[in-house]
Amino acid sequence: MLEQKSFYIDGAWAAPSRPHDYAVIDPSTEETCAVISLGNDEDADKAVAAAQRAFAGWAATKPAERLQLVERILEIYQRRAPEMARAISMEMGAPIDMALEEQVAAGAEHISNFITVFKNFKFLRPLGAHAPQDRILMMPIGVVGLITPWNWPMNQVTLKVIPALLAGCTMVLKPSEIAPLSSMLFAEYMEEAGVPRGVFNLVNGDGAGVGTRLSSHPDIEMISFTGSTRAGTAISKAAAETLKRVVCELGGKGANLIFADADDKAVERGVLHCFNNTGQSCNAPTRMLVERSRYESAVREAAEIAGTVKVASAHKSGDHIGPLVSKAQFDKVQGLIQKGIDEGARLVAGGPGLPEGVNKGYFVRPTVFADVNNQMTIAREEIFGPVLSILPFDTEEEALAIANDTPYGLTDYVQSGDKTRCNRLAAQLQAGMVEMNGKSRSAGAPFGGVKASGRAREGGVWGIEEFLEAKAIAGWEE
Repeated sequence: MLEQKSFYIDGAWAAPSRPHDYAVIDPSTEETCAVISLGNDEDADKAVAAAQRAFAGWAATKPAERLQLVERILEIYQRRAPEMARAISMEMGAPIDMALEEQVAAGAEHISNFITVFKNFKFLRPLGAHAPQDRILMMPIGVVGLITPWNWPMNQVTLKVIPALLAGCTMVLKPSEIAPLSSMLFAEYMEEAGVPRGVFNLVNGDGAGVGTRLSSHPDIEMISFTGSTRAGTAISKAAAETLKRVVCELGGKGANLIFADADDKAVERGVLHCFNNTGQSCNAPTRMLVERSRYESAVREAAEIAGTVKVASAHKSGDHIGPLVSKAQFDKVQGLIQKGIDEGARLVAGGPGLPEGVNKGYFVRPTVFADVNNQMTIAREEIFGPVLSILPFDTEEEALAIANDTPYGLTDYVQSGDKTRCNRLAAQLQAGMVEMNGKSRSAGAPFGGVKASGRAREGGVWGIEEFLEAKAIAGWEE
C-alpha cells in the first residue's frame, strides 16, 4: 500500500498542516491501495501564496522558454507512461491496456497539440487595418485554481495545466481525492522537468474543503473546473463574491440520432462508445434515438453487442471494461437501473446486480433499455455507468426535439447517409460538439458544451485563450 500524504507547494513536497488521512480504494478489489492526506484552508492558502509570488516572474518569461518547458514535460510524460497507466488503473479502474492506450495517450495528445498550436500563437495582435496604432495584447489572467475529476484524470489535468503554463499563469491543482495518484505522479513530472518554484502547486482535498477555498480565494483570478453540474453550480456560487472567471466543463446526456439510412456500423459504434470507460465519460452517447423503421433491429443489435462486452479486473490485460470508480458510484448506477425498470423501460440486456461470477469490486452489467421515453429518469439524468437508453422517433423534427429536450448540451451524434441532413442537424442541435457518422473531432478542436454542460472550451487555441485576458492598447508605436 502506498503512503503519499505530502502536497507539492513552492517547488517542494510538504507535509499537510494537519494530518487528515484519506484511503484511496482500488475499485477492482474494494481494498485500500493508498493513503493520502486531505488538505485544508491553510494548505490551500500556502499554495496560493506560492503561486502568487511566482506569477510576475513566470508571466514575464519569453513564450519560447515556456514552450521548451512543456516540450520537456511531454518527453517525461511519454517516457514514464507505463507507471502513469498503472496509477490510473489502480485508482479509478480503467483496464490497464485501456489506461495506457486511451487514458494516458489522451494526455500526451493534448500536450502535443498545445505545443503545435503555441508555436504560431500570437500574444500581440493588430486590431485591424483600420486602426494601425491599435493592438490587442493577450495577458495571463493570474493565479488559477484547477479542479479536476476522477474519470479521465490525465485528459483533464493536461487540458488545464499545460495551457495555463503556456499562457504564463501560475496555478494550484486540486485533483479528485478519489483518484489523486496520477496527479501526484504528474507533479513528479513537473518537478523533473524543472518547473520554477511556485508556478505549479498541488494540494489534495475534497470539494467542500480545498475546492471551496480555491473557488472563493481572493488571490485566485480564475477557476477551471471539470466535474458534475451540481458541483459546478456550487463552485460558481462560491466564486461569485470575488468576481473571478469561472470556466466549467460539466455533465452530459448525449443524443445519438440514428436514421434508417445510417451505415451498418452505426449501432455498434454507439453501444461501444457508450460503454467505453465503463460509461464514465461526460460525452458518452447515452441516449440512442433510432428511426422507427430501423428501431427493433437496432434494439436487437444493441442487446447482442452488450452481451459480448466483457467485464473484468482493471489489472487484467485485454479488451474489457473495468469497475465503476467507487461504492457511491456503484450504488447510484444500480439505483438508476432499477429506476428504469420501475418506470417501465424494457430491459433487453444487463440489469441490476453484479456480473455473473463476480463477488467483489464495483462492477456493473452492461445494460440496455428499449422503449424509453424522454421523460423517464434514465433519459433525464446523467447515469455515468454502462447504461444505454434507446428511444424511437418518426421524423427528423421529432428526433431534433427529443435530442434538445435535456438540461445538458455537451456532445451529440448524427448517423445518416444524407449529408445535407447531417449538416442541417449539426447546426440545430443544442450542443457544444457534434460528431457525425463516426468521425471524431480533430486535433485542436475545442471541447465543451452549453446549458447545464457548462461553457468551457478546452483544447487548441481556445484552451490557451481561456487563461488569457485581452488588453486593448491605443497609440502603439513600432
